[in-house]
Amino acid sequence: MLRIAPATQPYAWGSPTAIQDLFGPATTDLVAEAWMGAHASAPSRVLSNGMRGLDELIASDAEGALGQDVVTRFGPVLPYLLKVIAADRPLSLQVHPHIERARKGHAEEEAAGIPLDAPHRNYRDTNHKPELVYALTRFDALCGFRAPRRAAELLADLDAPLARELHEALIANPTPDGIRAAFTLLLEPETRPSAEAVCEVADACARRLSTGSPSPRADRNVALLQEAYPGDPGVVISLLLNPVTLQPGDAMFMPAGGVHAYLRGMGVEIMANSDNVLRAGLTPKHIDVPEVLRNVDYIAAPPIRIAPEVFHGATRVFYAPVDDFELSVTEIRDDAVHPLPGRGPRILLCLEGAITIATGDGSALTLERGQVAFVPASDGPLTGRGGGVVVQADVP
Repeated sequence: MLRIAPATQPYAWGSPTAIQDLFGPATTDLVAEAWMGAHASAPSRVLSNGMRGLDELIASDAEGALGQDVVTRFGPVLPYLLKVIAADRPLSLQVHPHIERARKGHAEEEAAGIPLDAPHRNYRDTNHKPELVYALTRFDALCGFRAPRRAAELLADLDAPLARELHEALIANPTPDGIRAAFTLLLEPETRPSAEAVCEVADACARRLSTGSPSPRADRNVALLQEAYPGDPGVVISLLLNPVTLQPGDAMFMPAGGVHAYLRGMGVEIMANSDNVLRAGLTPKHIDVPEVLRNVDYIAAPPIRIAPEVFHGATRVFYAPVDDFELSVTEIRDDAVHPLPGRGPRILLCLEGAITIATGDGSALTLERGQVAFVPASDGPLTGRGGGVVVQADVP
């Protein structure tokens, strides 16, 4: 077992306190994400061996670090990336690519000579990016498209020309193709509404909220987004999407191709080992509408909440419908020894208290709040003892 230090990301939507309070040291800078993994763009640092990157350590002995099964399935790379995310304001409206498009898009950008760190680069790797978020606080988001008729109902009584145009389009074609047409109308340069037209919809939602809204949460989300990104078409797109609120301990899965925007809250995220993000709006960062439209899944579906399975009375395991990762949360209060489910290469993050992690050969490491460890596959099964909460990422 090796202690590692997260790599932090100072995005503008981050928090001045949340991640700093967990990991330290205190700083007044905005911190949005803490990455725990081996992605080449921001690998964790190993707190020994000269503070080298976790990606370098894995490359030096891939089979020992990952296990033969993981190397066979994914190659000599850690298949997942674990994060803590803290959003004080809404993130971008975005979608993550399917793996086939990621491979093709990466190859196209490599051939075009676009540097990996270029602001307009879409594909920084060849992987897909399905993800699961586990809420540490109340966590609000927009995830996937509503049923077309429900979206039409929300637009029906809004006194704004753009709302009427979208309502008519969805009533005329209440299918995924209708959602596609409405979404495309709001994003394509030829039909993209003016900031004034977006503001008219936001004003109509504000009036409706004060007089009795059919969906107060939807109208409040419009107000939140209009305040953060006034005039952005993503403000109106929010009416086409499912609002979702996670309470602490809830988990939600976002597949590749699913349009989403995280609005506020703090959570643990686990995802395939990728940094491929295609943005459609609600951001000052690079937006690539054609690439977003190539990757979007327009089938209406509710947010995918993941119910955990409980092991040994202490561990909740959240199984996502992908091969790249799974997440477990172990809460120990009795100072007894508890087996930790999971295998292969593991990353453990202590969220609360202190827990001593032990391997079968008797080696042990105590993790206190905010401390992180990488456990090579060669260390075998683990147990935990003490008092606290620890999150574990592993490969199913």
